[in-house]
Amino acid sequence: MISQKFKSALMPETLLQFDRHLFYVINHNMANGFFDLVMPYLRNPKFWIPLYIFIISFCLWRYKKTGAIIVVLLALTAGFANFTSDVLIKQSIQRIRPCRDPVTAKADILRVGCGTGYSFPSIHATDHFAMAAFLILVFYKKWHWVALWAVLWAGSISFAQVYVGVHYPLDVTGGAIYGILVGSLFALLFKKLQPQF
Repeated sequence: MISQKFKSALMPETLLQFDRHLFYVINHNMANGFFDLVMPYLRNPKFWIPLYIFIISFCLWRYKKTGAIIVVLLALTAGFANFTSDVLIKQSIQRIRPCRDPVTAKADILRVGCGTGYSFPSIHATDHFAMAAFLILVFYKKWHWVALWAVLWAGSISFAQVYVGVHYPLDVTGGAIYGILVGSLFALLFKKLQPQF
């Protein structure tokens, strides 16, 4: 288990308090019936299956062999981001979720199950920002609007993770930063394989 000294260095008390306060603002102060209805769906991967099918189908239909490469690299992007953030980072940091944190759990409005595992980083944020970054860097020259919608997509999922009570804001922020890094690296690999795209 990571040492308490390292945890203190990684998360100074002022930053920890700010994170808890921001969590309270999103989880409590922004509460409304519409968010209560929508946010649990936004964070559910099954909700986005039609979008995944569309992306795969579009790439294969429009770009054939190159589209197949895009699909494979997109899957590898998500898989690599998921595995490394969960197995390497989460298991090293071992931050407990707000729904289990003695300080925040009492006031946490938990709108879904607390979930298993640790809190930092949010795998939802890591995976979706990795895919968003990859898609933006691959398709931006052809369609600039991809950037706006990809960021809104990944951002809404990340926000939902905090709103429903299973992650702190810094969990999704850290996940987003790491996801963007992973997505950028796989997009760079795609450019090396398909420089003419």
